[in-house]
Amino acid sequence: MQISDVIADMLTRIRNANNAKHETVDIPASNMKKAIADILLEEGYIKSYQVIEDGKQGILRVTLKYIGMQKVIQGLRRVSKPGLRIYAGCEDMPKVMNGLGVAIVSTSKGIMTDKKARKENVGGEILAFVW
Repeated sequence: MQISDVIADMLTRIRNANNAKHETVDIPASNMKKAIADILLEEGYIKSYQVIEDGKQGILRVTLKYIGMQKVIQGLRRVSKPGLRIYAGCEDMPKVMNGLGVAIVSTSKGIMTDKKARKENVGGEILAFVW
């Protein structure tokens, strides 16, 4: 089956595994997914991730993070979709939950958080919100 929105698929797999309190989740790997996993790791939403080579595309194994029985990722939402792209300049960059969450943005300087995009004075496509 061909998946049209691979980022939405990644976020849905993480959301479902998180709600089911799984320890890890396997996702088909790509460079963009690795960059998103890097941001989730830097911001403290996941414990770790590793890329497992399988001779084809590779597998991204994400280890989810919990504090006791509490989920660290409370919400995960895809913003810009293939049918409706959402762009924002550095001045119009959205704040997720008044700065408590993170917006993942695809810019000309790579994939980064909304805070870093504001600091580097670049805009781009709003990929997802995480809180």
